[in-house]
Parts: sequence; structure tokens; C-alpha cells
Amino acid sequence: MALRALDNTLPLTPERPKKVIKVSNSTAKPKQPADSNVNNENVAPMDPVTPAVDSVDYVSSEDLKPLSDPDVKFQGLIEGLESKDWLKVCESLNDVRRMALHHSTLLLPILEKVVLVLVKSMKNPRSALCKTSIMAASDVFKSYGDKLLESTTCDAVDHMILQLLLKASQDKKFVCEEAEKTLKTMVAFIAPIPLLHKLKAYVSHGNMRVRAKAAVSISHSVSKMNVGEMREYGVVVLVKMAAELLKDRLPEAREAARSMVLLIHKAVMEEGSEEEEKEGEGEGDREKVVLVLVKSMKNPRSALCKTSIMAASDVFKSYGDKLLESTTCDAVDHMVGL
Repeated sequence: MALRALDNTLPLTPERPKKVIKVSNSTAKPKQPADSNVNNENVAPMDPVTPAVDSVDYVSSEDLKPLSDPDVKFQGLIEGLESKDWLKVCESLNDVRRMALHHSTLLLPILEKVVLVLVKSMKNPRSALCKTSIMAASDVFKSYGDKLLESTTCDAVDHMILQLLLKASQDKKFVCEEAEKTLKTMVAFIAPIPLLHKLKAYVSHGNMRVRAKAAVSISHSVSKMNVGEMREYGVVVLVKMAAELLKDRLPEAREAARSMVLLIHKAVMEEGSEEEEKEGEGEGDREKVVLVLVKSMKNPRSALCKTSIMAASDVFKSYGDKLLESTTCDAVDHMVGL
């Protein structure tokens, strides 16, 4: 076969230049002239940027004055609390605070609605509204105390306690600190026993931060109780709560639990020294406490084991020979054997 001549090849086609697509950016703003004083009629004026101003005043309870026209304010209170304008809601919440502190009877007929509004406002992502509602909750606790646990407001208060625990557990420091202060106010103005019944549910909450904040409130409540109140609520129940929290992941919860244990120890010692102790009831409680101590000593967690041993020492100091009575003798045998 004859070979094709090299100069008989097809000419190379020159590469076509790439088409440049011009993109028109209609949203781009023209550059501002270097001299801002020059009035260029071909340049659209730029809108001035108005900085966001938080016009909410956080007034302490001590600085809140009585309303000059409380009845008039009350007439429009619900409308203000349900407003879509968050600044208007904040203003109405401050009116709630003034009414709670200085005109408390006015709010009683609508107290449940007010508490539900506080709960809703605490859930609001706007921090200013959230903090104002938490401050309002504090003043409501101060003014109404145990009345909040009555049937008409009980469920609403359950929701409010949960929100306070959640807000005390979050990362926004100024909201967190305000919620912690309000939880302390709650403990100060509500009787320990009914409050412990409500807080007990949060010992096993799925959120470990909520458990820790609940543990702190429980410990503060226990610190207010005398021996009789501890016995009424249940010494064994308190010990079990403390034992559960001693196993918690967060140091805050474990520290609160240790504080509870020390308080319970002190109460047990005082109980043992009381001459008017009811023998039958006292012996039954002693046996249950000893059995809880035995169980805790078997726990693989060293902190719980050591705390239960310290508790056993105080029990021996308080009861001595009484521990060898028939009702507690077997339980003591198990404790000594460990």
C-alpha cells in the first residue's frame, strides 16, 4: 500500500476562542464616592444603617414602684401580654411584676393565665423577653408562694418550673444566672415538702444539666427542713434521691447530693437524741436507713460507697445500742459485715 504524503494531511482547525459570558449583577450597589459630601445625582443614596437598640429596662424588684392606676392597667393587661409586639409584652410583664408585689389581689383571678404567659415568654428565642419573664416569675413566687400549688395553678406551675430548670441549664449567661436566682426564690417562698414532690421527677430527667439544677434546688429545699418535716416526707426517700444523684455525671449534681447526705446525717443525729421519738416509727426508719447504707456500700462507685460509710459512722454515733434491737439487728449485721 502506498503511503500518504505527509503534506496531504488535513489542515488543523484553529481552536475557536471561548465565548465570554458577561454576567450583569443587578443587585450590586454602586460604589460610594470617595468624597461623601459630593452630591452625585447618578448614584442612588444608601440607606442609613440603624443599629438595633434593646430598649428593655431590667428593673430590680426593689426598684419597682406601685402603679398609680392599677385597676386601669389591669383592664388592658391580658391584651398587652398577648400582643405580637414583644416590647409591649415586656412592658406588660413589668406591670405584672408591680401588681404581684404591690397589688397582689388583682392578679389572683387570672393567676393561671399569667403563669402560662410567663411559660410562653420563657420559650421565646428573644433573650430580652425571656429574661423579663424569668424576673416576673421570681416576683410571682415572692408574692404568692404556696398559693401557686393550689389546684387552679398547679399544672401551669409545673411547666414554669421545667422552663426555669431548662433556662438555668443553657449557655446564655445572663439568662442562665437570672433563672438560677429565680429557682432560689422559688425554694425560699414555697414549703419544702410540696416543692420536693414536684422536683423529685427531675432527678431522672434525660438532660443531665436539668438534673444538676434540680439537684441544687432539692438540696436547698432539704436545708430548710427540720427533723419532723424530713420524717413526714420520708427519710428513706431523701436518701434514695441523694444516692441516685451521687451517681450523676455532672459534678454539680454530685456536690448537691453530698450536701443532701450531710443534711440528712445531721437530721438523723438530732432524731436519735430526741427523747420524744416515736419508738415504733423511729425503729422502722432506722432499719430502712441502715439497709440503704448497706446497698450504697456495695455500689462500685467509690464516692457513693465512701459517703455511705461516713453515714454509717454518724448512725452508730447517734443510735449506739439501739441498733442492736430486734428491728435493726439483721440490717446492722449486713452493714458490719461489709
